[in-house]
Amino acid sequence: MTFQTEFTLRARSRGMHLITDEIISNLPRLPEAGILNLFMKHTSAGLTINENADPDVQADLSRIFDKLIPENEPFYVHTLEGDDDMPAHAKSSIVGVSLSIPVTKGKLNMGIWQGIYLCEFRLHGKSRKVVATIIS
Repeated sequence: MTFQTEFTLRARSRGMHLITDEIISNLPRLPEAGILNLFMKHTSAGLTINENADPDVQADLSRIFDKLIPENEPFYVHTLEGDDDMPAHAKSSIVGVSLSIPVTKGKLNMGIWQGIYLCEFRLHGKSRKVVATIIS
């Protein structure tokens, strides 16, 4: 059986935002076993799974990405939407826009220290649309 829904995450500023609870609140009752696929319909943000307990991880990940892909590089051509435009696209390509998470006994089967993150790479992010597909 397959179920699919689309929902919108609220707008957030640049950074790594733990959204596990927001994702779960937008899902129907999960099956006993299956797979949840999350797909974000945007090119300047991403989804990842990482440490959910220590907020220093969120800050460190943001700094790492900003160091790897800085703004205002003279070789950027795609800058129509501002200095954070092309860097946001590049960061999104590295992180990716989809996740697959196993479902076991009606719950997301992630490690105790794992959480789902919205990686917002724009300085002033917009609301983000997510397609959730549950396959059981």
